[in-house]
Amino acid sequence: VHHSRRARRSHSHATSVTKRFDAILFDAGGIFLLPDPVTLGAIIRPLGGDGSIESCTRAHYAGMAAIDAIVQREQGESVDAFSWDGYRRGYALSVGVAEKDIETAIVKLRNVFSPFLWRFPLLESAAALWKMHLAGLPIGIVSNASGQVEATLANQCICQVGPGAGVPVEIVTDSHVIGVAKPHPGIFTDALRLMNGKGITNDRIAYIGDSYVNDIGGARNAGLVPILLDPYDHHAHETCERIHSLHELLAFI
Repeated sequence: VHHSRRARRSHSHATSVTKRFDAILFDAGGIFLLPDPVTLGAIIRPLGGDGSIESCTRAHYAGMAAIDAIVQREQGESVDAFSWDGYRRGYALSVGVAEKDIETAIVKLRNVFSPFLWRFPLLESAAALWKMHLAGLPIGIVSNASGQVEATLANQCICQVGPGAGVPVEIVTDSHVIGVAKPHPGIFTDALRLMNGKGITNDRIAYIGDSYVNDIGGARNAGLVPILLDPYDHHAHETCERIHSLHELLAFI
């Protein structure tokens, strides 16, 4: 009896560490880069909100959940077809701006928004990315962006194609550069051609993003395994796999 119990326990351990993924693709915004909380905090504080980096980090995910909810309610296909004022409203509410000051906050936030605002590095994610790279995992970035994301990731020492200060990755795809955006599966074509060329099938590739509509939808459209980075459980109601940190992916590789 003792022997069979030990065997059963070791068997269950073996199944719990079964690898799931042979490659991982990531979104950039919300995964490795945030809208700069120093800039946005300076807008938030005079309006009575909490402008701390921690508060503004949390607010990004609240904003993404807010705009996702609007797109789903309106049965839209992509977040990018909608005004990002929905995101800014969610952001301002999250940091504690009073309802009477929300419209002012939206205007002030809109005035500083540009592709180059997405420059604040998430160091926890960068650390997890290094661990995945050191484990020998092929990695790629597939982002809806404005032509700037490859340079920003490299400048912040997060990742780059080939040698550099960040993690070496196989590919960085920017929707502006290739002319197609998530959730359209075509944005994944170049990255999947590269991974498939290594003998990795789509069902062994995870895609991690922070938008349910764009990222989970896009990954499903492309036949990948979608995972939502949802550090504050804004999407607990959604029918998709969620993680709180990229470090959780290490169990799957």
